[in-house]
Amino acid sequence: MTTAQRTESEHHFGPDEGLAPLAVPAGRAAGCPFDPAPGVERARREEPVTRATLWDGSSCWLVTRHQDVREVLGDPRFSADASRPGFPFLTAGARELSTSKPTFIRRDDPEHARLRRMLTADFMVKKVEAMRPEVQRLTDDLLDRMTTGHTSADLVAEFALPLPSLVICLLLGVPYDDHAFFQDRSRLLLSLRSTAGEVRTAQDELQHYLSRLAAAKRREPDDGIVSRLVARGDLDAEEIASMGRLLLIAGHETTANMTALSTLALLRNPDQLARLRADPSLIKGAVEELLRYLSIIHNGLPRIADEDVLIGGRTIRAGEGVLCTLNSANRDEDVFPGGEALDIGRDARRHVAFGFGVHQCLGQPLARVELQIAVETLLRRLPGLRLDIPFEDVPFRHDMGIYGVHALPVAW
Repeated sequence: MTTAQRTESEHHFGPDEGLAPLAVPAGRAAGCPFDPAPGVERARREEPVTRATLWDGSSCWLVTRHQDVREVLGDPRFSADASRPGFPFLTAGARELSTSKPTFIRRDDPEHARLRRMLTADFMVKKVEAMRPEVQRLTDDLLDRMTTGHTSADLVAEFALPLPSLVICLLLGVPYDDHAFFQDRSRLLLSLRSTAGEVRTAQDELQHYLSRLAAAKRREPDDGIVSRLVARGDLDAEEIASMGRLLLIAGHETTANMTALSTLALLRNPDQLARLRADPSLIKGAVEELLRYLSIIHNGLPRIADEDVLIGGRTIRAGEGVLCTLNSANRDEDVFPGGEALDIGRDARRHVAFGFGVHQCLGQPLARVELQIAVETLLRRLPGLRLDIPFEDVPFRHDMGIYGVHALPVAW
């Protein structure tokens, strides 16, 4: 349908029009846990901008098509400010997480830009590329420990989770000895089952931890991001702690789950696995395709309209919430023909796995480097790598805001 045709067909849903509202979070397909939920896929094909019902009975718009998702995320008329009435939350815990101590990703420009600029230099491509030798060393050390004297392991606990945790701790200046503390609190903050009270407690504990760390850096500065933020002198303790909390959680949860889920996806697609092993130079493109295919931020990026905006032939009114489903957008056949299949030779660079627009993931250069090194090294060093339990028994993270697997028993 052309833009003109969509405009001509613009209308609001009446009580009997269109698809029935989808309940969100919609999760993943039952048949293939790598795929978006069938209802979301159907919406993208039949009504790419449709209504959805949230946990508390309120409603929002669900935007499912690649072009429309990019339009919403790139349009300053859609706000990321979670304090605005009508902002869509997936759970009561998510509402608490986004509103009690908001980070800059839940603020709009110019405040969002002011705070984000303080971190941009730390995640520039040139600086991250210079970290490759250190990331490679950490990767090899972890695999040495995992494999010495063993022929099986939980890849999540022994490799996929420790690697990005070590890297983000190194960048921030956070002691890795405290990893169990912040990983446990991160799980609570990201669980779709956490109550508002549990989220509040976990968030307060992380905030206090980082505030104490900032005070320690003031006395004994180092080269980490937290120390540098303290030295600026224009941020209060809560702002520093909030920025550190965001980086600490996002810096290990996302890459850890992409590493484990990518490994599993390749094991389930042996032709693609063999292709990558035969030609390791494909690794950069393979990582982009895995990001597209898996899309671990899968329940929708939330926004709220500041004014009436036409998206995909629907008028989204001022004050109405929107969820942009990245996993559905990344399977859009108009952009990625045959997108339901994993193809490591595909040009997947237009994917929106990191979001789009001014709020696009700050840490994506680091995530790419970590994933490229982790996947390539794992496949190279463990040619006999295989799943050690039936695929049907793999514990997928259907209960979490960031998708992945809770554990991945493998053998070699």
